[in-house]
Amino acid sequence: MRSRRKRLPALLLGTALVAGVLGFGTMASAADPDAADRAGRGAGVSAAAAAHAGHNMAPSTRASGDDADGDGYIPAVPQVTGVTPSEANPEPRYFHEFQANCSVTHTAPDDPIVFPGQPGKSHDHTFMGNTSTNASSTTDSLYGGGTTCKAPGDASAYWMPSLFKGEKKILPIGPQVIYYKAGVTDYTSVRPFPKGLRFVVGNPMQSAQEFRDHPGWVEGWECGESFKNIDFPSNCPAGSQLNLRMQAPSCWNGLHLDTPDHQSHMAYPLVKAGTNDNVCPASHPVALPMVEFKMAFPADGDMSQVRLASGRGYSFHYDFFNAWEERTLKAMVDHCVVGGLQCDPRGYDQNRPEEGAVLDEEYRLP
Repeated sequence: MRSRRKRLPALLLGTALVAGVLGFGTMASAADPDAADRAGRGAGVSAAAAAHAGHNMAPSTRASGDDADGDGYIPAVPQVTGVTPSEANPEPRYFHEFQANCSVTHTAPDDPIVFPGQPGKSHDHTFMGNTSTNASSTTDSLYGGGTTCKAPGDASAYWMPSLFKGEKKILPIGPQVIYYKAGVTDYTSVRPFPKGLRFVVGNPMQSAQEFRDHPGWVEGWECGESFKNIDFPSNCPAGSQLNLRMQAPSCWNGLHLDTPDHQSHMAYPLVKAGTNDNVCPASHPVALPMVEFKMAFPADGDMSQVRLASGRGYSFHYDFFNAWEERTLKAMVDHCVVGGLQCDPRGYDQNRPEEGAVLDEEYRLP
């Protein structure tokens, strides 16, 4: 369960399952190089965001579900205003995180964030968590629904471009690790996601260098003794795993659950000048958990035919749509993130058993 936390660079603002081991599985990660748009200072849509269509991702401007007027902006209710980014430096804790372990549910050419209400318009995605996710998913349709996450209170939808070897779809096997952690130095300032928050991490149209320079980059594609790869390794040892980790922005503007480019309402923490401290920018002052995908696909031998539905390995990106039961998410965030613990999906830190667990043996809030 050990996770390595990296220092974020200071340059940002802002269908039936067919599991195979013919080469391995699926992945996640991508980048939007338009820093001004990430900062979300304006309401405009960046060229990079317009390109995120690997889906042919045009900005969403279509009435649907949660966006009745179709302008792409979904306001938070209530909005969170008057927040000043915390520059406090609490007692150092190497860990402040918990896991949400969620298995694959299905695959489909749908994307309820980028192409809401338009089934079949996206490239193929591999979905985890909520079992009902489709092109028409809304906050209400997801909330309280069935889930493959270990905690029944997590009905959130998680998805990424499907992985192929040739024409065969390769799926991750078993529960995938999704971390919720502090992205800011003041881990005690992190608060739960607002219900219905959604965003896209990365850009399927990004270049290899943009993927490498993306603030969410952790260690690239890995298998065997091959590390920090921008694209897929050429060969993976028999019986190994292809792994990828990608971090999401964790600072929120407090105003919108979504924006037309699906990114501008979120930003990565900045490194405070003259320090090593990560703080949220003034434009996005609300510290939320930093989601980190840690995907693992079965890998075996020649990887030359491996690709993502969105393209090369560096086109990796992923989507998150929050549908946690509020009390459960708050309990996990308060105990594990704010409490400075390294928790499993029950909210239990095996290195600090005296702190207890948040959830019972069935992963439910007592």
